[in-house]
Amino acid sequence: MFFRPSARAMAALSSSSLLLPRSNPNAGSLLSSSFNGLSSLRLSTPSSRSRLIVRALSVSSTSPIEKIRVRNPIVEMDGDEMTRIIWRMIKDKLVFPYLDLDIKYYDLGILNRDATDDKVTIESAEATLKYNVAVKCATITPDEARVKEFGLKSMWRSPNGTIRNILNGIIFILNIINLYKELCFGNLFCAKTFPDLYLLTVGWKKPICIGRHAFGDQYRATDMVIKGPGKLKMVFVPENDNSPVELDVFNFKGDGIAMAMYNIDESIRAFAESSMSMAFGKKWPLYLSTKNTILKKYDGRFKDIFQEVYEEKWKEKFEKVSIWYEHRLIDDMVAYALKSDGGYVWACKNYDGDVQSDFLAQGFGSLGLMTSVLLSSDGKTLEAEAAHGTVTRHYRQHQKGHETSTNSIASIFAWTRGLEHRAKLDEDGKLLDFVHKLEAACVDTVESGKMTKDLAILIHGSKVSRDLYLSTEEFIDAVASNLQSRIR
Repeated sequence: MFFRPSARAMAALSSSSLLLPRSNPNAGSLLSSSFNGLSSLRLSTPSSRSRLIVRALSVSSTSPIEKIRVRNPIVEMDGDEMTRIIWRMIKDKLVFPYLDLDIKYYDLGILNRDATDDKVTIESAEATLKYNVAVKCATITPDEARVKEFGLKSMWRSPNGTIRNILNGIIFILNIINLYKELCFGNLFCAKTFPDLYLLTVGWKKPICIGRHAFGDQYRATDMVIKGPGKLKMVFVPENDNSPVELDVFNFKGDGIAMAMYNIDESIRAFAESSMSMAFGKKWPLYLSTKNTILKKYDGRFKDIFQEVYEEKWKEKFEKVSIWYEHRLIDDMVAYALKSDGGYVWACKNYDGDVQSDFLAQGFGSLGLMTSVLLSSDGKTLEAEAAHGTVTRHYRQHQKGHETSTNSIASIFAWTRGLEHRAKLDEDGKLLDFVHKLEAACVDTVESGKMTKDLAILIHGSKVSRDLYLSTEEFIDAVASNLQSRIR
């Protein structure tokens, strides 16, 4: 079964259009209150300026749905390119029609970050600490080509890195597929209907949760290009009267590169606590991976602190529920992960977590099937986002006026993970029930055979025909229809 607009719906597409500036963060709430039965939303980017084109299919004859009033604010961080377009659709079709939200809006699109000298990123993170909940759209981290493309004043650092350092939290990344199998909503894909789907997952029968340390290391490193011969030193100057510590690093005979990075015991200890709390809550074993055989002091510090925290606070608790903690070398852990059947928490250093989360996503089928939440060490503050980038390739197609089929599941779950945390903090049962219905609607839509191209390829192969998948907008419309039927 595949979703296609009815003849009546197609006829209605010729009805009136409303044009709104893309930059208006409140456009969605205005539209959702103006139209019931909103069905078609397209973003068009002509060379002159971007426009939001909304077509109203019909005004619903049924009584309007009473919105759930969310008591406390959430922070919204808008993003870039194709994910920004999807983000708007999700708000207008899946969130604003049902929730009365106080949103603290921050535009983290690359042009606004440049215009504010990236102060907007810092402000959004500080607001997250204040309100405890944020949802974030994928954003651009510029390289040389992006600086030239957008005419940027600077090659701004990763906004995710900035936010993580301010929140000082841990990123937990989990595949949606088995998450929902556990919660009895059924597997995201029906193995009976799609028997070839699991070829990419190898032997993974259970979820794998990656806990990524979100502070320091390469993401706050100082690097440089070396020009000509010379001596590289590393110097630490204590604040007390002790003498500086000076280490010889390398004698350059010619051009080269160098880098210095850091971490702090407080953050590593919080990483250990959060990882062990997550593993204990799920009743799964915990593994920490490092390369302490090479970085004996740097990675060795991670290993030592994790062991201390485990022995002092968690060992007895773990043993009572028959789970364990173990340190493994990163290369050994990757090999184990590939042949395991899943069912564990994998604590990774910052860069390792960045790489292994993509490995995990592809193993389970798609980056569009991963939840990603940044949780503060005290468990109070949460920022949820999709575990993928801005989908530039699809955006280029969109700019040319071509149809796209972009998976929006991870972006939908960014909203639901954030809203779920808001519901738990506020003890709001109605909001929590809405979140569960939206997530179930999303999963059920795919189970019924309605999916985007990336998922259809997993089933039918790379030459999948157009009738076997939905466009970007069609998929969100199908989820919206499913959600509406659950709520009414």
